Amino acid sequence: MNAQNRMELNPQEQSVVKISSLTAVGNIENLKIQLNAGLDNGLSINEIKEMLTQLYAYCGFPRSLNAINTFKKVLEERKAKGINDQEGKKIVVENNPPDKYEQGRKVLEALTKTPQAKPAPGFGEFAPRIDVFLKEHLFADIFASDVLNFKQRELVTISALASLDGVEAQLQSHIGIGKNMGITEEQLVQTADLIENTVSKTQANTIRKIISKPLKSITEPDMMVRIAEIEIVPEYLEEYKRILKENAEASVEKEKGVIAIFPMYQQENPLQIRIVEIYADKTTYNSHLQSSHFQHYKTTTLKMVKSLKLVEMNAVDKEVMLGVFKKLK
Repeated sequence: MNAQNRMELNPQEQSVVKISSLTAVGNIENLKIQLNAGLDNGLSINEIKEMLTQLYAYCGFPRSLNAINTFKKVLEERKAKGINDQEGKKIVVENNPPDKYEQGRKVLEALTKTPQAKPAPGFGEFAPRIDVFLKEHLFADIFASDVLNFKQRELVTISALASLDGVEAQLQSHIGIGKNMGITEEQLVQTADLIENTVSKTQANTIRKIISKPLKSITEPDMMVRIAEIEIVPEYLEEYKRILKENAEASVEKEKGVIAIFPMYQQENPLQIRIVEIYADKTTYNSHLQSSHFQHYKTTTLKMVKSLKLVEMNAVDKEVMLGVFKKLK
């Protein structure tokens, strides 16, 4: 990957952001797509391996291992199709300096351009073992591999931290380090835009806030909220509920802008179904109508529905909705 300063992220770097953010949040389905795209954009096998290995320090072993196993399957599938991806620079595992803590401390000084005390003030004095792990393992063992340079590693870290809740302080620190390593303001803005697409506007706004850029509104002016009032033909009730459940689950899982499809029925009359539907905007709703799962629901339940009424609603307070419907984030 080209390490020279540019105004925008190149295609390889864009893939780094997407792969890192999707690994951090555990979105395996879309991660598989972006791993393929990253290889197609010219990332080497070992560059991606190094990214996924480094990410365990920021999002934990489970998500790092899940991503590595997904990458392994992607490579097997591509090989079966006759695609030969470049291996890239060799990954060296051994790292045996005279003083590993000192090696990591010097790396952190190079990254932060700030003297690093031994132990680190605050957390390092309170919990010395974590300070040792941070210096000897993350900034020594992991950073010792030159498969990725420091700028590329910081892009991985920033993308992961920006995708996670509750780590704004660490994100701010690494954005400062990223700038030290040559990541430009324009590239950070582009990183935020990419994370908006892979994760959410809320997480993308964590970068925008730190670099003093305008935040994007979480809700769209044309967000759609409605209640569907449906009466079911008695002999089809159980079959209808099964098909409805499948459609609701598929819609929320597969369609990013489908915030909620929540089916209910009246206790005194189970034939009376009510569905709360929330769509990010009208474009999302129109796309939802064309989805295969909705078309299946519509065609198979046509004979089961005795009556249907769609009641358009407005939220009393859209900000409250952010806490109730997490997918609005």
